[in-house]
Amino acid sequence: MILDLDRIRGPYLADLLAQPQALRDTHAALSNATVIAEIAHTCTRQRFPRLVLTGMGGSLFALHPLAIELAAHGWTPILLETSELVHTYPSLLTPSTLVVAVSQSGRSAETLRLLERSGGATVIAVTNTADSPLALRAHHVVLTFAGSEYSVSCKTYVSTLLALSVLGAALCGLDRGERLQQFAGVPEAIEEYLGHWQDHAASFAELLRDVRDVFLVGRGASLAAAYAGALITKESAHFHAEGMSSAAFRHGPFEMLDMGMLIGIFAGDTHAEPLNRGLLRDIETASARAVLFAPDAPLAACRLPAVDFAAAPIVQILPPQMMTLALALLAGREPGRFERATKITAIE
Repeated sequence: MILDLDRIRGPYLADLLAQPQALRDTHAALSNATVIAEIAHTCTRQRFPRLVLTGMGGSLFALHPLAIELAAHGWTPILLETSELVHTYPSLLTPSTLVVAVSQSGRSAETLRLLERSGGATVIAVTNTADSPLALRAHHVVLTFAGSEYSVSCKTYVSTLLALSVLGAALCGLDRGERLQQFAGVPEAIEEYLGHWQDHAASFAELLRDVRDVFLVGRGASLAAAYAGALITKESAHFHAEGMSSAAFRHGPFEMLDMGMLIGIFAGDTHAEPLNRGLLRDIETASARAVLFAPDAPLAACRLPAVDFAAAPIVQILPPQMMTLALALLAGREPGRFERATKITAIE
């Protein structure tokens, strides 16, 4: 199959390739931000018996690793889509509630509604837009420095993951400097992977040539990449994809397995990896197609850069991003170009 890779060059690809610099800029800003120390001092479990983590789309999915870490350190986090929070669970918003609200723009319709109906809750904003309503009205603001973005979330997504990890260290009473150090080499690792984007896109194009459905599955912190990867596949390539837990995949979708599906499985941490590799074997036994996203993956496009455990959710999004390029290429589309959606969702 002869592929014209020049057809997928454009602003979305430029944003993908700019992710390492976005991480460097966000890392530098967080290293000097006084807000992290302020949050560590004032936002304690003793003061806030209820903690709600909220966002929409990729902003919500990016909160999965944070929720896991907070639960491991004594918090009881509630992870809720912002629209559901304000319309279905408004009773959670009280003066004794701490809300971590993530919104890249800080002005989506649901975010504005949350600010209207916050119920006296203390709000920590994580946003890429310093002059947004969310940043201006929140009690604490953790800014990312991803820069402007064309359409589909990529630079802002990985920068948000970095910011949320540092925020997690603050809320859990961990050393923020040590947490930042765990991300020090991540931009270079991502640059190395992205330096071969043409080969990765071509590999996935061959793999996806006869595929009609993509499932991205994982466990634990890998759910962030599974959900976000499926979302950006739909947005950027107009291709059907679903993200779910590996366990949920066995409860139903496994019955649908055939050669028209590709299952991308995130190996995950040491606890989840045996289960996920077991799923890979069972899918292959069923004569269906699956690939493993792991540092030791056979296919280079699926081979994750080796990074610290805290940074793993960032590099896990890289193969799905390359898949979006491949799928757009196969469909003859410009990847990442919106036809109906807009960068900021202004309507509920």
